[in-house]
Amino acid sequence: MAGKKATMEVKNVKFAKDGTVPVIVQDYESGEVLMLAYANQEALTATLESGYAHYYCRTKKEVYKFGEEWGNTQKLRAAFAEDGGACILFKVDQRFKADPEKETFTKFSEQFVGEYNNIGSEMFGRLQRIIADVKKNPENGAYTSFLFVRGVDRIGKKVGEEAVELVIAAKNDDKKIVVSEAADLLYHVMVLLNAKGVKISEVCEELCKRNR
Repeated sequence: MAGKKATMEVKNVKFAKDGTVPVIVQDYESGEVLMLAYANQEALTATLESGYAHYYCRTKKEVYKFGEEWGNTQKLRAAFAEDGGACILFKVDQRFKADPEKETFTKFSEQFVGEYNNIGSEMFGRLQRIIADVKKNPENGAYTSFLFVRGVDRIGKKVGEEAVELVIAAKNDDKKIVVSEAADLLYHVMVLLNAKGVKISEVCEELCKRNR
């Protein structure tokens, strides 16, 4: 599945009367919405030329590179325009946090209605971050830390064991056991991917190539 050819140019963006356009920022790996910002023509151009997100601060009335003060940069992976160009979507690889004060990965961290468990692609992105953090900051007694200490051979063995257990569970009628074994397998696969320096997005890209 080939990527779409760019059809939008900065000159065609519909900036508001104050010269800005809203920018929705989304994590490239997980799909989580990170923040809502604004860009003017200068900021949008700087983003496309440098490959790193730049925004326009409507309070200070100045263009800034996101995270320059604290190192939480957002590397641009793709940019899209809403039909008509009245809103922009950035898909980025974000380093560290979107909100350094609250130390949250996304600025949309305060939920006020409904129940949401990050089911779907966001969950894998979050799991990937959690596993990476445990690897970087080992915890005494933590199972994931234990796996990393034992290395790829041990992790690979667990992947094999969980795969067999899933196949055995699938031969029976208990859906809950299938769900449980599938979760075990996916978790261990995610640990193995991290141990080999592979991101879930790379696996997804490979799957897209096969979707023909």
